[in-house]
Amino acid sequence: MATDAAGADAESAPEAYTELLETYKRVSNVQNSAGLLSWDQQVMMPEGGNPARSQQLSTLSSLAHELLTDDEVGERLDELEDADLTDERAAVVREIRRKYDRAVSVPSELVEEISTASSEALPAWEEAKAEDDFSTFAPHLEKHIELKREYAEHIDPEKDPYEVLFEDFEPCLPLEQAESILEELRDTLVPMIERIRESGDDIATGAFTKEGEYPEAAQEELCRDVLSTLGYPWERGRLDTSSHPFSSGTMFDARVTTRFDESDPLGSLLSTVHEFGHATYNLGLPDEHYATPLGESRDLSVHESQSRLWENHVGRSKAFWNVLLPAFKEQFPKAEDVTLEEAYEAANQVYEDNLIRVEADELTYHLHIIVRFEIERALIAGDIDVEEVPEVWNDKYEEYLGVRPETDSEGCLQDIHWSHGNFGYFPTYSLGSVMAAQLYDAAEADIDDLEGRIEEGDFEPLHEWLTENVHRHGARYETNDLVAQATGEDFTADAFTDYVTEKYGDLYGIDA
Repeated sequence: MATDAAGADAESAPEAYTELLETYKRVSNVQNSAGLLSWDQQVMMPEGGNPARSQQLSTLSSLAHELLTDDEVGERLDELEDADLTDERAAVVREIRRKYDRAVSVPSELVEEISTASSEALPAWEEAKAEDDFSTFAPHLEKHIELKREYAEHIDPEKDPYEVLFEDFEPCLPLEQAESILEELRDTLVPMIERIRESGDDIATGAFTKEGEYPEAAQEELCRDVLSTLGYPWERGRLDTSSHPFSSGTMFDARVTTRFDESDPLGSLLSTVHEFGHATYNLGLPDEHYATPLGESRDLSVHESQSRLWENHVGRSKAFWNVLLPAFKEQFPKAEDVTLEEAYEAANQVYEDNLIRVEADELTYHLHIIVRFEIERALIAGDIDVEEVPEVWNDKYEEYLGVRPETDSEGCLQDIHWSHGNFGYFPTYSLGSVMAAQLYDAAEADIDDLEGRIEEGDFEPLHEWLTENVHRHGARYETNDLVAQATGEDFTADAFTDYVTEKYGDLYGIDA
């Protein structure tokens, strides 16, 4: 018997629902195609291909917008407003309604202009970063800010523009709730990091020295090994390199990228585990709901919770290093004398001089996020000008992290997000870390001896728990409801603050 995207008899679905879903599938497939072209642009496209790629992505963006905002979509949504729908179908309609209401507010010309600006900004950012020349990227950043202010004005002229932009990435969490969680992180982490630094304890001394080189080829082989060990299905994915690690795809094709620094073997390794978390979320979405809201992830905070869970709660754990260390030593003979305790400490060292977000330790990472959050809010509000960004960035790094970038490449040009015009994205990284701790706590409570399973290289129970409690639901539940369904608790920072207080208290011998 035929079924629809909600898994119910297709014949029982209202005609308006069936027609709405068919249109949405076309929108989704256009967007997925654009995503694949974007992946190619960042990974494999020849250097000279950008003029054509810019037009291709702009056209697909405009086409998806036109399909979603067609009058018939609005009519079908209106017809279904008071329809008697199953819970899953009601969730599908809710998600399409949210996207439709936002999209219909924005003119197609503006959508196309934003897409073109993004395609043109990406190579400018790459050049600016390579040449340490912020002025190359500055006009593109200015253009993005102008366009995104206009975009926010179209959607809701009465709202704080930044709040509107934040809703693009996290539509189900109020910005006020997000800010409250971020404030709790700051209040917990700043004094904790201070106590760690005052302790003078360099726990990772001698473990993975940065003297000498860890060849890129060996790092890549180790990363592929780790992906296989974690259960990455190569028939539905691939590993490549890019200037900024990212993951892209669907439940049928979920690709990851990493980058290599021959002086830092942990950077590529933890980035790969992080991106695996994103990919395994996509891969865990139900195949039968492809191209529908029930086959889509629940926005970026939840997506980031999956990557941070695998990176931090698994990848930085002693249990995981018990599995990994023999393979690590095989690839890098210079580490032959490293003990399990030393490896664990090296993976969890709190750095004093780290400038790069994606290379940051688990604690200072969130101060990197706060810097970006504060700067982009000020940019959108018009409180600072683009030309001031390098100095403001450097000042905030000195204030919050005690270090000052010497170049813009290691400062305000290090992230790709603003080249895409993604303002409001950064808070989801910290929100995801907080959510990861709460989800992992719940998984530990439900899975018998989870740490022991990981120590033996058995990751399937954790995979199954996450698929059952998070992945398989797609976008059926809103964020707070999904967390409550999975953990039995409201979404708060409590599990995260408890986790870092205990873990780093033990590592550094500091008081809670």
